[in-house]
Amino acid sequence: MAALDAMRADPLSGDVVKLAGHDAFRRRVGNYRIIFRIDFKAVAVGILDIQRRTTTTYR
Repeated sequence: MAALDAMRADPLSGDVVKLAGHDAFRRRVGNYRIIFRIDFKAVAVGILDIQRRTTTTYR
């Protein structure tokens, strides 16, 4: 929850990378990955998914 609160002030802070081939970003928080989009015009962040990282998460 702390990571989601921190994203309100600056969604691109922390361990964030743009996902190749997608209009989305990934933020790494421990064993979890937050997948989100940013609407720069509306100044809004949409959380698409929160996943626990496993050996098969990105296959």
